[in-house]
Amino acid sequence: MAAPHVLALPFPAQGHIIPLMQLSHRLVEHGIEVTFVNTEANHTLVLDAMAANGAGCPSLDGIRLVGVPDGLAEGDDRKDLGKLVDALSQHMPCYLEELVGRIEASGGTKISWLVADEGMGWAFEVAKKLGIRAACFWTGSAAFLASMLRIPQLIQDGVIDEKGWPKRQETFQFAPGMPPLHTSHLSWNNAGAPKDQPAIFQLVVRNNEAKDLAEVTVCNSFGDAEPAAFKLYPDILPVGPLFADVQFKKPVGQFLPEDARCLEWLDAWPDRSVVYVAFGSFTVFNPHQFEELALGLELTGRPFLWVVRPDFVAGLSKPWLDEFQRRVGDSGLIVSWCPQQQVLAHRAVACFVSHCGWNSTMEGVRNGVPFLCWPYFTDQFQNESYICNVWRTGLAVVRGADGVVTKEELSGKVERVIGDEGIRERVGALRDAARRSIAEGGSSHENFKKFVELLIIP
Repeated sequence: MAAPHVLALPFPAQGHIIPLMQLSHRLVEHGIEVTFVNTEANHTLVLDAMAANGAGCPSLDGIRLVGVPDGLAEGDDRKDLGKLVDALSQHMPCYLEELVGRIEASGGTKISWLVADEGMGWAFEVAKKLGIRAACFWTGSAAFLASMLRIPQLIQDGVIDEKGWPKRQETFQFAPGMPPLHTSHLSWNNAGAPKDQPAIFQLVVRNNEAKDLAEVTVCNSFGDAEPAAFKLYPDILPVGPLFADVQFKKPVGQFLPEDARCLEWLDAWPDRSVVYVAFGSFTVFNPHQFEELALGLELTGRPFLWVVRPDFVAGLSKPWLDEFQRRVGDSGLIVSWCPQQQVLAHRAVACFVSHCGWNSTMEGVRNGVPFLCWPYFTDQFQNESYICNVWRTGLAVVRGADGVVTKEELSGKVERVIGDEGIRERVGALRDAARRSIAEGGSSHENFKKFVELLIIP
């Protein structure tokens, strides 16, 4: 009998591609063939980054990488989520059908399963049309998924209107033990410009309906992290925290080349001494906030490793940055991208100044690193609430009246996070729980085995 052939389809954003690629590597270990489908734009980014890192082959130990059009024109802004989700829904279903047809016409193994991001709900409809079994992959927290699945209830309770906007300002919980969430932080209202909100909210509603076409939903979380959420939605299978391999050597679909020299730089510093700063693939700062952050890191007097993407800030004075780097010297290293899992696993890292994306959150949790939370959009505010209010493994920055986090606020909170023995103890306990879950016999390990069995059994 031929090995099962899975078509893996992420939402076209860095934070969605990485965990599905990690899951795909794990599936390959169990004899499952994977064709990983990126949009053409992202496919090019991934291949270029792999080539720069010395791994340029479009086939990765059983994972075949392919690209399909996303429906946008060459010059369109693919970080405009409203425009992106509209193009995906309109154009990608036919491209996905064509891809399946080409794979089968070429004599390749017939596609037996689609494992698609919940954010690509239209793909489950394509799978049903083609007679392909479907599984839903959720890249965020179970609490985040719960917040979207509860939209009808939120409307009925008068918390939001039928367009998704809050009808009142309040903090609420879906169940005791779940992260408190303020109505101003609902994900679909914090995913870009207000003009894009209607398209994004309608996408969420459609995805919730299409998700029911999948036979199972798996997510990158673990039971002890979110017991209340999994009690609320027991059909969601947590299989995380995900990682591709214990040596962190397998490519996971990064868009930018990883600057591995930071690992040698970290080797020179004592245990729990370095402040690691990274804000993911979407966060953008204005020059004033960037400068305050830089000055705050300098003010700590601690060594720091700071990830600054090429598009992280626009309009910054190069002479200012050059002078800053001259002042901090070897005690501060700025890179454009880094192997984050290896960084967070390094003994020298003392805390993580983070946007609280769920991948970063799970990576920090698994490596026992306390957080200083600085969320930017979508689910990151809810993740911050988990870290600060439920797990109590970090603190949050507070913006001033002008919306700016000052250098004094940053440096003061860094010292509090690093110096808090209670945070350190809770971080260690949550790390141990995460590692137990993915070890032999752990809850996530057993859930992953169930998932693999479902994919393998005809």
